Amino acid sequence: MCGINGIIGNKGVPKGELKEGILRMNALLSHRGPDHQDIYVSDKVGLGHTRLSILDLTDAGHQPMKTPDERYAIVLNGEIYNHLEIRQTLEELGYHFRGHSDTETVLYGFAQWGEAIFQKLNGIFAVGIYDQQKKEVYLARDRFGVKPLYYFKDQSKLIFSSEIKSILASGVYPKLSYKSLHEFLYYGYPLGDRTMLEGIKKVLPGYYLKISQPFHTKKCCFWKPENLLELSPFADSEEEAIKKTRALLEKAVRRQLMSDVPVGVFLSGGIDSSAITAFASRHFPGKLKTYSTGFDFDEGHNELPLAAEIAKTFGTEHHEMMIRGADLPDIIEKLVGQHDAPFSDAANIPLYLMTRALGGDPKVILQGDGGDELFGGYSRYHLMTKYRPYRTILNILKPLKGILPSAKLRARVERFYPVFSEREDGRMFAKLLTLETEEKSPLQTLSIPFHEKAKSHDPFEYYTEVATRFNGLSDRIQKLLWLDTQIILPDQFLEKVDKSTMANSIEVRVPFLDNELAEYAMRMPAKYKLKGGIKKYILKKALEGIVPDKVLYGPKKGFGVPYENWLKGPLSGYLKERLFSSDFAKSGMMDKRYVKSLLSNHLSSKQNNGFILWKLLNLSIWLEKYKVEI
Repeated sequence: MCGINGIIGNKGVPKGELKEGILRMNALLSHRGPDHQDIYVSDKVGLGHTRLSILDLTDAGHQPMKTPDERYAIVLNGEIYNHLEIRQTLEELGYHFRGHSDTETVLYGFAQWGEAIFQKLNGIFAVGIYDQQKKEVYLARDRFGVKPLYYFKDQSKLIFSSEIKSILASGVYPKLSYKSLHEFLYYGYPLGDRTMLEGIKKVLPGYYLKISQPFHTKKCCFWKPENLLELSPFADSEEEAIKKTRALLEKAVRRQLMSDVPVGVFLSGGIDSSAITAFASRHFPGKLKTYSTGFDFDEGHNELPLAAEIAKTFGTEHHEMMIRGADLPDIIEKLVGQHDAPFSDAANIPLYLMTRALGGDPKVILQGDGGDELFGGYSRYHLMTKYRPYRTILNILKPLKGILPSAKLRARVERFYPVFSEREDGRMFAKLLTLETEEKSPLQTLSIPFHEKAKSHDPFEYYTEVATRFNGLSDRIQKLLWLDTQIILPDQFLEKVDKSTMANSIEVRVPFLDNELAEYAMRMPAKYKLKGGIKKYILKKALEGIVPDKVLYGPKKGFGVPYENWLKGPLSGYLKERLFSSDFAKSGMMDKRYVKSLLSNHLSSKQNNGFILWKLLNLSIWLEKYKVEI
């Protein structure tokens, strides 16, 4: 893993100016690549790279890397797990390699096949390639968006980077996007290609940008789930699907153990991380290291004992960490700086603290992200199996909500009636993915002028757009599964993993998102994934005899970070100061009276307002830290 940067000028840019700009950007990404950094400068193009050495630790793996004729130059962040197979084909075509890094394979692959190389890659990557002869630059991002890639374009230049902070260092002024703010207040992050800042965008997963003369930018897609609809229908029996799922997952784990440095596993005690531990322990040549965390407010859901039991079963060298809310204010502030945004998935905290404690040994970690979205691990998928009866019952109960005898039942009606009353799948899925409701809109936290600026943007629009792409699917559950791989997976979970771990120069790999396994799982009908009320049915059957039954068929606890309890207890003073005595409070953006009522009800346990308060905390830190124009 590494950091990549680039500046592409519309007109000739003095080399000294390009060099200075790229060096400034590199300096801000040293945490992503502490082992080596360098730059490449041409007449209109500058490329920068900071290297975390994983494959080919010699100088032959350094970047920016050029072909011998200097026609092509490349900067790559990521790992290509099938690069040896691609390399063999290139060698048969007459290419000679200087080292054994995957970057060199991608470089010559582009020289041979052009942009068609992106579709051939099985891995996690963000890459920039310059063709000096054609004066073209290509910026590509892997299929599921494991590795980040941001860009800014105006009339004079296009700037790209692994992190927004490097783009800002190039003179781009931070201005708040109100469309993104509305989405953030609902979900805790902006959606699709948007960031919290106007003008700075993300390259979408499975896409690449082609920047050509005369300074024209074209967005191209090299992979999307809809491609799978063009294949022959899924025909494997349940028994065949069980065997193939097991074989593909083991193959993915084995493939992703590829490294010239030590490898470990984050072990939560859940199905996905336990499966990765089981297969990795089979194929890792040494003693595998595993890592788990616990929290001071576990509410009876402490997974450390189960994780330790799994580690003992597979003979790993196991390590544990306890996280306490009182220790976290500085970490929360630090992580806002790592995301370059207010980011509200608090699981970035244990990821950051664990990787900081590793101290670079091991440099590579395997983690279970993607398993729930591919195999149906969330309760919302099971909920969709009861779509029609739920819709009918909620329509009956809604008018009776005020006289229902159970507070829990009233809360469920309030939560799910807005979801199941939607006739459009995209809006229904969006409301299922947030705790916020239109009835109690999160925009109420904003003062009237800012409320008006944000409300003109539809926070459910992107969900509708993506859901429409999957109208070729007749199964609503499958549609939701696919939609999650395109939104919540890249925009929340993979963003969380990359920023919080690369902050400490640690590469995290996600075997469940291997091309072969992911495509097979996505093509598999939902009835194999949710059967008889069992979530992840096919994956559990595939892991029987490999992962203990108490993990496979025990209650799913999830990886819950107790930020709601922290905000009531050890972080309450910090929260009040941040919300009511900071630049955010002085800006006039917040409706103080309404937010004080949210906080009061949360502290007294009348309501759980933890999610919206956590979002406001992160927003206040970010606006102040980045001096964002509002």
